[in-house]
Amino acid sequence: MEFKLTKEQELIQKTARDFADRSIEPAIDHIMKEHAIPQEILDGMKELDLFCLPISEAYGGAGAGYQSYVLALEQIASVSPGVAIVISVNCFGLAALEMFGSEEVKKRYMPGACTGKNIMSIAMTEPEGADPRLVKTTAVREGDEYVLNGTKRFITACGYEGPLVIFARESDTGQICGFVVEKFCEGYSISEPWDKMGLPGTPMYDVYLKDVRIPVGNMLGELNQGFRILKNSIALGKIGISSIFLGTILAAYEECMKYAGERIYLGKPLTQFQYVQGDIVDIAMKYEAARWLAYRLGYLADMNEDKGNIIKDSALTKMFVTNTAVEVARSAINIHGSYGLMENYKVSRIWRDSIFGPQTEGTNALLRSVVAMDILKRSK
Repeated sequence: MEFKLTKEQELIQKTARDFADRSIEPAIDHIMKEHAIPQEILDGMKELDLFCLPISEAYGGAGAGYQSYVLALEQIASVSPGVAIVISVNCFGLAALEMFGSEEVKKRYMPGACTGKNIMSIAMTEPEGADPRLVKTTAVREGDEYVLNGTKRFITACGYEGPLVIFARESDTGQICGFVVEKFCEGYSISEPWDKMGLPGTPMYDVYLKDVRIPVGNMLGELNQGFRILKNSIALGKIGISSIFLGTILAAYEECMKYAGERIYLGKPLTQFQYVQGDIVDIAMKYEAARWLAYRLGYLADMNEDKGNIIKDSALTKMFVTNTAVEVARSAINIHGSYGLMENYKVSRIWRDSIFGPQTEGTNALLRSVVAMDILKRSK
């Protein structure tokens, strides 16, 4: 059992944090006001291969693995989880193509998304919810094409050019299948962005598909494989979400240490008051627990060729890290007192960002049921 980072991992971690501090932090006000990521930040992430860290070199990826991906995403998210989500969503889509796309599909779509020239999205959720049983989007086969119709909700990065992995109900079988659609093709349109309360920089839209035609070869995997594709892809998607909200925990920890050391109360810095010391220790303890759980998930993804083997671990990690992020953000607000309620203090932004975690990539309430069924099944 090895708990030490390699030299390469340490370098990736440091490089990501240096980039976040140097290039993202100065642009935070712009990102929050415009709800968009400046092009120079996107260009910088391209240069550092942040859009493709865990993806195989065979298709244009960096080949650094999921352990390095967790390390980099944590550091980017500690400055801006909104920026980190664009990386996560792109890698989420790339992973689905790498696992289940045909060679033709991989060669057509992956290189552009790996370089960041194009940015991928994944579309599963619909107005009725994220349960696969509720999917109403249809894929009707007509000769050598599928015709897609339906609406997807709360889709991230779908305003960027690039491929979209979409899940729809295949007409012949009635089963959920995965397909690749080129965004802004004929019949593709998006809503105005949702006016969300946190995670600035990553607008979420509804996606409308009206008689969108794609080649039959754009199906991922085979008929009746849709649920497997969905489970395996989501397992890897949870690595990104866990890493991002680990970054919010780190940010809260750093802000509390800074504020408590500088804030003078009754002639002493807050760090000299026992109740503040206790809160900081609690935050440090929770960060360490979340950190090693997230790092372990990256390790498991690298060690398991069949990503279906990490479904339970990814759900457990996602639940723990995102719940912990909310707890830590609340503690950070308490340490800051009334200042924590002010918009110009970072902890107020951390709070608004952190509460997204338990509701994304499968609500934590739903994931509890999923994990419980898996545990009980194994116990028989």
